[in-house]
Amino acid sequence: MLLVLGLAVAVIALWRAGVMAAALYETVKVSAMIFGIILAASMLSLVFRGFEGDAWVHEMLTGLPGDHRTMLLITLAIIFVMGFVLEFVEIVFIVVPLVGPIILQDVDPVWFAVLIALNLQTSFLTPPFGFALFYYRSVAPPDITTGTIYRSVIPFVAIQIVTLAIVFLWPDLATWLPDMLFG
Repeated sequence: MLLVLGLAVAVIALWRAGVMAAALYETVKVSAMIFGIILAASMLSLVFRGFEGDAWVHEMLTGLPGDHRTMLLITLAIIFVMGFVLEFVEIVFIVVPLVGPIILQDVDPVWFAVLIALNLQTSFLTPPFGFALFYYRSVAPPDITTGTIYRSVIPFVAIQIVTLAIVFLWPDLATWLPDMLFG
C-alpha cells in the first residue's frame, strides 16, 4: 500500500513538473515506431514466402556441405553482417522465421536463441548504425571524433565474437541451466 502511495505521489510530482507528459509522448512515439517496424518486417516475410523464398532458403541451407553446424555458422555470419545496417528487431523478424524451422530440426532451441542474442549484441557496437555508437557520439566531447569512437569499440566487438565462438563450441554453456531446471 505504501509503495502504491509513493508511486502515485511520484507520478503527480512528475506530471506537475511537465516531465510525465513528455515521457508518455516519447514512449508512445517509440512504441509506434517499433510496431511499424514489426508490421513492415512481417509484410516483408509474407511477401518473401509468397514468392517461395523460404523454399529457396531451405534448399540453400540444406544444400551446404557439412552438418547443422555449417548451416548455423552461415546464418550467424549473415546475421552479423546484417547487424551493420539493420536494427536487431528487423533481423529477428526477418531472419529467424526463415532459418529457424530449418535449423531447429537439428539444434537445441535454447542454444540457437543464445547464439542469436550474442550475435545481435554485436550489432549495437558495429558501425555505421550501431546504436551504442550514436549514444557515445552524443555524450562525447567535441574533440573526440566519430572515427575514434568506431576504433574504440573494436576490442569489445572482438570480445563478443570470442564469446560467441566459445558458446558455439561448447553448447552446454547455454543449455545446462535450462536442462537442469526443466529436464
